[in-house]
Amino acid sequence: MPPILDIRNLYKSYGTTEILKDINVTIEPGDFLVLVGPSGCGKSTLLNCIAGLEDISGGAIHIGGQDMTDVAPKDRNIAMVFQSYALYPTMTVAKNITFGMKVRGVDQATQDHKLAEVARQLQIEPLLSRKPAQLSGGQRQRVAMGRALVRDPKLFLFDEPLSNLDAKLRVEMRTEIKKLHHNLGASMVYVTHDQIEALTLATKIVVMKGGVIQQIGTPSEIYNRPANLFVADFMGSPSMNLIPARTQRMGETTQIEIARPDGPPLVLQDTRRPDLPADIILGLRPEDIGAPGFRQGPLVQTSPCRVDVVEPAGADTYIVAHLGGKEVTARFHAETEAQPGSPLEFAFDLTKAAYFAPNSGERLN
Repeated sequence: MPPILDIRNLYKSYGTTEILKDINVTIEPGDFLVLVGPSGCGKSTLLNCIAGLEDISGGAIHIGGQDMTDVAPKDRNIAMVFQSYALYPTMTVAKNITFGMKVRGVDQATQDHKLAEVARQLQIEPLLSRKPAQLSGGQRQRVAMGRALVRDPKLFLFDEPLSNLDAKLRVEMRTEIKKLHHNLGASMVYVTHDQIEALTLATKIVVMKGGVIQQIGTPSEIYNRPANLFVADFMGSPSMNLIPARTQRMGETTQIEIARPDGPPLVLQDTRRPDLPADIILGLRPEDIGAPGFRQGPLVQTSPCRVDVVEPAGADTYIVAHLGGKEVTARFHAETEAQPGSPLEFAFDLTKAAYFAPNSGERLN
């Protein structure tokens, strides 16, 4: 079976300004691909190119094994859910959902069957006779999704569909979309700037910056093995600690020295003898720095650090210290007693360490 979506060497320019540069992405049927990155990175432009709403400047787009590069949007067998919902205000929910089928000449019995099926899936049966103005933001988003679902397309495209919702509703709708994907086995491409949304929903993530793909991988690969400093910093909340350090080979170990503002440097030892340059950036996520005993093993090492900030966060307490000239966040138990200005024993799990080159930002291990 061919990939459901195959983007090859895609470029997009406006005049002399390159927006997308040599994009190559492939997903299989049933994949949930999330395009993530900061505002202006090109993710919505890429989605519009897939939909045919934007012409491409070079390369090719294949959907279901067919070259769609010059095919009109209506003939691409895709369905799109927009951030703005784009509902017809004068039509009822039922008519909004079935309008596309009516235009395509689908018979009434099929329209009614599809409408009932989708209304049940999205739990919007009581809303079918209402107009969009009578609906909440979450209900409108369900209607917009219903209109896409009745198409039964090869590919669903979502353009930041949850960004107009409040925080609680976003989490609920995220769960709904995840359930829909699982129940339908549908192929989806989803744009967001919210990296938690990306990690929660995706089977495959594309991280973008400045029109260039920084990394493609599963949520686990992106989170645990970021390819460069940008991905490490962008993905995760709180984000990965990126600490300037110096290294030195000492027999069978590599010594990692991190400057402290109030005394001798913090020294950690990596016995795996990674082949590192003298200057590095050490990457450790907050959950990989904690109280002594939080993990076991020869690569878990402890040292006192001066507490700068204590941030209670319900089940956890985040404690911030200054190391290597940076604020470093560690995750401790909720009941941890710590005072700003006082020393506290920190444990660092180097089995989770990522090492980056300071100049290029590329991962070294």
